Amino acid sequence: MTAAIIAQRLRRARETLANASVDALLVPSADPHLSEYLPAYWQGRQWLSGFTGSMATLVVTAGFAGLWADSRYWEQAEAELDGTGITLMKLMPGQPGPFEWLGREVPAQGTVAVDGAVLGITPARALREQLAPKGIILDTSKDLLGQMWEGRPALPAQPVYAHVAPYASETVAVKLARLRQAMAEQGADAHFLATLDDIGWLFNLRGSDVPYNPVFLAFALVEADAARLFVAPGKLAAPLAAALAADGVQLQPYGDIGQALAGLAPGSRLLVDPARVTLGLLEQVPDGVQRVEAINPSTLFKSRKSEADALHIRQAMEEDGAALCEFFAWFEQAQGQEVLTELTVDERLGAARARRAGYVCPSFGTIAAFNANGAMPHYRATEASHACIEGDGLLLIDSGGQYLGGTTDITRMVPIGEPTHEQKLDCTRVLKGMIALSRARFPSGILSPMLDAIARAPLWADSVNYGHGTGHGVGYFMNVHEGPQVIAYQANPVPHTAMHAGMITSIEPGTYRPGQWGVRIENLVLAQPAAAAGFGDFLAFETLTLCPIDTRCLLVQRLTQEERDWLNEYHGTVRARLAPLLEGAALQWLDTRTQAI
Repeated sequence: MTAAIIAQRLRRARETLANASVDALLVPSADPHLSEYLPAYWQGRQWLSGFTGSMATLVVTAGFAGLWADSRYWEQAEAELDGTGITLMKLMPGQPGPFEWLGREVPAQGTVAVDGAVLGITPARALREQLAPKGIILDTSKDLLGQMWEGRPALPAQPVYAHVAPYASETVAVKLARLRQAMAEQGADAHFLATLDDIGWLFNLRGSDVPYNPVFLAFALVEADAARLFVAPGKLAAPLAAALAADGVQLQPYGDIGQALAGLAPGSRLLVDPARVTLGLLEQVPDGVQRVEAINPSTLFKSRKSEADALHIRQAMEEDGAALCEFFAWFEQAQGQEVLTELTVDERLGAARARRAGYVCPSFGTIAAFNANGAMPHYRATEASHACIEGDGLLLIDSGGQYLGGTTDITRMVPIGEPTHEQKLDCTRVLKGMIALSRARFPSGILSPMLDAIARAPLWADSVNYGHGTGHGVGYFMNVHEGPQVIAYQANPVPHTAMHAGMITSIEPGTYRPGQWGVRIENLVLAQPAAAAGFGDFLAFETLTLCPIDTRCLLVQRLTQEERDWLNEYHGTVRARLAPLLEGAALQWLDTRTQAI
């Protein structure tokens, strides 16, 4: 997208604001489901700003346009916004965010417009708090972006399919019964769900309406004796619709959700998760309906994988590990023999995964980042901008796959030529952090943000830190980023972030040196009960990810004996479980890279 095109769109946006008597337009990165990955229909912030990163907030006024983004995206945003007339507003402590900026800069009794259909309840409350002191009006009734967006993409129309046994270990009827029990405990007569992963989990359905996450556009309204799934007509085949009907699930058109919410009986109680629904949808609910605000019960249910789920996940990890071994064996042989780029890594790694049993699609866009590009945690190589992999340094590869039996997410460091002592030191320090948390035991129910310091301690000891969280929850053939648990000291340690057995979480400490290199090493782990010792229930992590950690990137002498023992035991497990799936060069590579240190 050229800067001239973006400048032209901004001019049209300002004309639209003037015609609507609006002082400022707020464009979040969101859809009515508050999804991480957006269908093209709702990628309005990208269309209007030209910034292609996944998270940012755009504000446009008559004399200003600013895009707020955190440190993960600063370098990318500076390049993509250059010449557009949009100012990069860096999100950092002590600097006003977009809501605070609007409260300061919009004139008293002015108007801020945002499409209420994509504005979450929680941010809406925070925005109103900033606007109230000056009497600024928040207008959520207009989709001004839609008025100016010529050629707006259509809503996705991909089919929905069933996630069936043996991979789906619990029936729809059982899940609905569990949900209704949770509703009864909250005193709720109905429950409204808008988040796509909750809906997919509840009805054992999957789709491909957004990149990477196997979900589909839908809403759900569950009552004591009825369940309605709002999805575009034609997306479910007749046999699948009949199977759902047998479980008491009625299909209704996607666009009818507002009418259904408006039809709720006065005096009834509606359970909603304020962090997972938008203002525009809840404004359809009659005033006489009482809201019961709590986390979606399904979010808690699906975070705790059953042992049957875990068996399938372990098998998916074996398939994924075998694909990685095949890729790395090829990659090492290809170095010096052909031109290798960051794009080559993405292409060949995707092809290796596609050959494995049960593979469906990537779980996110592969990050293949050589040297300085690795310093950008969310870097993505493109045809227009990518690096050749040659010379000396570090290649960071962060990738994952969606399998019928699980979701994978792994980061490995690859030595190119001879990494420097400083690069190896960073890799060693990061590995020490990952091992520390991987080996930890902790009380069941501990709030997950509190675990963050365990992984950071080896880095903090050398006055090194990183800006992102250490771990995120991972779904079961579902979203690669899943709550409610999150291992990040920046996160709010509320009760529902507690760690419980069955939760799958990433462990991914890092170090980033802008303009030089970046390091991240990541495994997925499963929280399992640990042996009791009279002080209550404890948990420990089972490492799920199966792929060697390249010791050529390490200063082995800096590892303690306990850390060496952990790494040798891990490599022994990797070798034992992956060797039966490999042959030839891949098997030889596995044997070489899992030798004890």
